[in-house]
Amino acid sequence: MTAEAPLDDLVEVHGPSLALDRAVEAILFVADEPQSLTSVATALSKPVASIRSAVHRLVADYDGVAEGSVRRGFELREVGGGWRFYARAEYDEVVGDFVLTQNPTRLSQAALETLAVIAYRQPISRASVAQIRAVNVDSVVRTLLGRGLITEDSTDPETGAINYRTTEQLLVHLGINSLDELPPVSPLLDDGTAGFDDQR
Repeated sequence: MTAEAPLDDLVEVHGPSLALDRAVEAILFVADEPQSLTSVATALSKPVASIRSAVHRLVADYDGVAEGSVRRGFELREVGGGWRFYARAEYDEVVGDFVLTQNPTRLSQAALETLAVIAYRQPISRASVAQIRAVNVDSVVRTLLGRGLITEDSTDPETGAINYRTTEQLLVHLGINSLDELPPVSPLLDDGTAGFDDQR
């Protein structure tokens, strides 16, 4: 059997469940973005229910709870409406060190602060972000747009200003499924009285 063997050939050798699990695993491994159960089911011409079962078996396998399996350094996590591989949280430090040495390009403090304001107050205009941060944010907003972390959402009918919101790409980078999983801001501030959590 060659590497290009169709799923039916894999079934003959490995059995239907294992063959489907490995096919799903291969698709998720090469995907750049989280894949929905529907997209994987379409790619493999299988029912969504079968793909859901396969994903759950893979999760159990990687978590080390399936019989004969061991906990891996990565996990299969549902984020942004789909499934994707992530390094486990306990390896964040070592992975972070590796990523920074291999790809030192990262967002500036100004960009991170602007992104946080947009995430908690969206949709929000550039002028409003600038007012909150008390600095000009034009170049920072362009950077965030270029990185695909924010996008134009709507136009204010009164002022004509463009409102911005975060993208699914931000959810993917943060490893969360929705903005509801963002922590409240107030407990992170010194006095706990000012923040953006009341605006969400």
